[in-house]
Parts: sequence; C-alpha cells; structure tokens
Amino acid sequence: MSSAPSAAPGAVRQGHLALDAEALYAELLRGVRALRGPHTHLAGIASGGAWLAERLQRDLGLAGQAGVLSSAMHRDDFAQRGLASSAQTTLPFDVNGADILLLDDVLYTGRTIRAVINELFDYGRPACVRLAVLVDRGGRELPIQADFAAARVLLPPTQLLSLARAEGGAFHFDVKEV
Repeated sequence: MSSAPSAAPGAVRQGHLALDAEALYAELLRGVRALRGPHTHLAGIASGGAWLAERLQRDLGLAGQAGVLSSAMHRDDFAQRGLASSAQTTLPFDVNGADILLLDDVLYTGRTIRAVINELFDYGRPACVRLAVLVDRGGRELPIQADFAAARVLLPPTQLLSLARAEGGAFHFDVKEV
C-alpha cells in the first residue's frame, strides 16, 4: 500500500532542492490517518521521525506520548559512528502484540530502518509494523519500503537531506553536500 503524490511540493532552483516541509507534513498527516487503526501506536526514529511522531500524536488528538526509537545500538556502521548523541529509545506502550506505525523523515538506503526494527524487537514482538515517511529519496540498499511516503524525490548520493525544526516548531529541510 504505497502512496505518494506524483510531484513533491517544491522545486529545484539554482542547483538547490526546495521542498515545503510543512506541505509535506500535511500530506503525511493525511496518510497516517488512513494507515492507523484504533489501537495503532506511533513511534518515530530519532530525531526527525521522533519530531514527526510527536506532532502527529498531538494533531491526531491521541492520548499519551509517541514512542522514540534510536538506531544507535544496531547500526552496521557502529564502528565508524559510535554512539551518536541522539535520543534514547522510549516506548510508552507494550510492544508485544502491538500495531506500530514507524515514522521517519527521510528514507534512503534502508539501513536505519533495519537497525530500528532490530531495536524494536529488543522490546518485544509487535503484531504489525508499518512505515510512513515524509520523503522517500530512493537509493535503497536493503529491501525496505514505506507503506506511505508524502513525497518521492531523487537526489545524488553526494547530498544529505534531513528534516530540521525551527524554534516555533515549524519544519524545513536541510540539504548538505557530503
């Protein structure tokens, strides 16, 4: 059940990608409403996915807090990265038998999703795990796909796309050369 608009809100101007993160968030909210059931728990990947899960939890009027999952302990590049200063995993619900909607800002190689799923299974065995992302940028190295992507864009491997959050909570994207 993969769904996305045919063109992302934004444009490429003067060699820069301009994506409207707030417009994409509105599309993600629509997609999450369609994906979630009455007992679905939201869990975001630190940090961009956690920001999305937190805001979705509030905008959907859901009680409690969304979960946060860290990929740090299960990364296949742990030797190079070590423990990042990202958030720790916090799951305010029982994972066993749970319906979990995993949220992330940008889906690229699939390696972070693999690490997060390993982390999730350290806490129990969910009944169902689905993935919703703000942007799917292609470039998969593992057979992982989102159930919902607010946008699909193609970027060269030399660019890193990440969600950023302003002081007031508004979302925008950072694009960096690597």
